[in-house]
Amino acid sequence: MSTAIKTREIQYTAPDGSHLIGYFAAPESEKPVPGIIIGPEWWGRNEYTEQRARELAEHGYAALAIDMYGDKKVTSTAAQAYEWMMQTFEELDTVTDRANAALQTLAAQPEVNSEKLAAIGFCYGGKVVLDLARSGAPLKAVVTFHATLAPKAPAQKGNIQGEVLVLHGELDSMVTLEDVANFEKEMQAAEVKHEVVVLEGAKHGFSNPLADEKAKANGVDLGYNSEAEKQGLAKMYDVLDRTLK
Repeated sequence: MSTAIKTREIQYTAPDGSHLIGYFAAPESEKPVPGIIIGPEWWGRNEYTEQRARELAEHGYAALAIDMYGDKKVTSTAAQAYEWMMQTFEELDTVTDRANAALQTLAAQPEVNSEKLAAIGFCYGGKVVLDLARSGAPLKAVVTFHATLAPKAPAQKGNIQGEVLVLHGELDSMVTLEDVANFEKEMQAAEVKHEVVVLEGAKHGFSNPLADEKAKANGVDLGYNSEAEKQGLAKMYDVLDRTLK
């Protein structure tokens, strides 16, 4: 029997004045449950991210698929996604400010236990949640799928408060194994409890069933891998269950 869940959109505002619209999903529960924000791929807060929020709710978590572009803008075009993503990098604090606004919004929901917060992210959203953790946000766990790993600024000792799990595709041509090695050095220098899992035969975008379609339409090197997705989600839930429940 599946867990009954509820969903709604939540509007919130970033420090730069951006009007953001998150998608919230939570189990029907009499007591507050742990909360998780979901950083989207560079396409924006689309149905894929919302699906992940519903899945987390079915597993007993409250989840907020966050809006990084404002007014829940989404696209299927890589050029547009790149433009919107790069706009969030123009000012140093835009990414972390918008992500932190989402985290605070999640924590304020009556369904959420604000003492138990985590973040997951996909691709661009993986960078978003890693930079949020690097900024000192109160996250007990951070999990990324095919994330951009290069930091806005390297983590300092004590900033990352929880453990980090990075799920990376062996054949990812956008984030290299050298990038992965540099990330591990960063985590070791900051004394962060972390694990990097390199998934065999997986490309960038391996967790998204629409990756092949988007690759063909945009001429980019993405690929869905059902086995890597399955392994990655199992590892994710292991970390979330251990750190939040």
